[in-house]
Amino acid sequence: MERGAPVEELTSGASDRIIPVFRDTRRSVPSPASLLRVLLFLHFLALWFLGFVGRRSPSASRTAATAASPRRRSSRGSWSVAAEEEEVLRRRAIAGGVEMVTPPSEEGGTDAACRFRTFVFVGPRRSALFCRSWVPAMGDLRGIMVIIHGLNEHSGRYSHFAKQLMAYNFGVYAMDWIGHGGSDGLHGYVPSLDYVVEDTIKFLEKIKSENPRTPCFLFGHSTGGAVVLKATSYPHVEAMVEGIILTSPALRVKPAHAIVGAVAPIFSLVLPKFQFKGANKRGIPVSRDPAAMLAKYSDPLVYTGPIRVRTGHEILRMSSYLQQSMKSVTVPFLVLHGTADRVTDPLASQDLYNVAASRHKDIKLYEGFLHDLLFEPERDEVGTDIINWMLRMLQPQSL
Repeated sequence: MERGAPVEELTSGASDRIIPVFRDTRRSVPSPASLLRVLLFLHFLALWFLGFVGRRSPSASRTAATAASPRRRSSRGSWSVAAEEEEVLRRRAIAGGVEMVTPPSEEGGTDAACRFRTFVFVGPRRSALFCRSWVPAMGDLRGIMVIIHGLNEHSGRYSHFAKQLMAYNFGVYAMDWIGHGGSDGLHGYVPSLDYVVEDTIKFLEKIKSENPRTPCFLFGHSTGGAVVLKATSYPHVEAMVEGIILTSPALRVKPAHAIVGAVAPIFSLVLPKFQFKGANKRGIPVSRDPAAMLAKYSDPLVYTGPIRVRTGHEILRMSSYLQQSMKSVTVPFLVLHGTADRVTDPLASQDLYNVAASRHKDIKLYEGFLHDLLFEPERDEVGTDIINWMLRMLQPQSL
């Protein structure tokens, strides 16, 4: 693959809202005077932050937190604890009402063909993580698929794919990230992608403990693909799975300008939940299916607001780590990407395939396809390609 579609910088991933920071600065080389202004500004921020921390004693902080908790927003405009909890409960109620199977009254209804449920899993930091499972009602399980969704979306979007997998006697489990779907946390806010990695590992360990003799696969979409790739870099996690499947993984994400890369770590500490409301909010197509686009952006569980500072920094940090560690990847994997994807870079997926040390590795590039491969008009074709790869991996000669 020689050329891919132009990829916008610093994307919000699964929400597909492009949030480049200081976009105009990349059109020209900064002058010494402008660089000096940036350095002075960073110096001012550092002094302000240190002074702010120094002025607040532990008792004063507790008093302020207690006083702010009943309000929806504090005087500084940040979400109060009570408002965040209320918003989580609202999202969790919506998540619990998401249709997971086709009603039996409709053609092809699957209520009688599977057992499905939602449940809450408590993660390593005591966060309540909303989860789903779809399991065939009859026959022995051939394997299990654990789904890690992309940034800003949620597990309930994968019910059609789950139906495909169940037709081949695969059970499916899926977890909403922190700050996503029905899970705890401010909507769209990811304090650390390493937290998502840790939650993914604990969730996988839970599923494996409940199904110790059943082969397991780990699936990740977009930024979820980056999470899955990092999780399986740990030998004990790689040993738990037969392989991983990555669709449109976020492996190479760059800021709009080098200055942004320098500023992001500081801003993520000072104003982690701040949203770049003045940034470009152009939505870009992620599927060639208009109905899929409408369903995604009208879904109340899909975060469509401007990306938060810490979240953006975490994407950059994870991307940098993965670019440096591609050669050390040893887990069996299948990576799939659309050549017209403008959210994540298909050339990065090709690079992963070229340099990874994995004994079993495969790549499938779909000409002209966009970012959300499992929501393209050819979604069933993509799902079949994934299932066929899993079946091959379960053959004795592949083990």
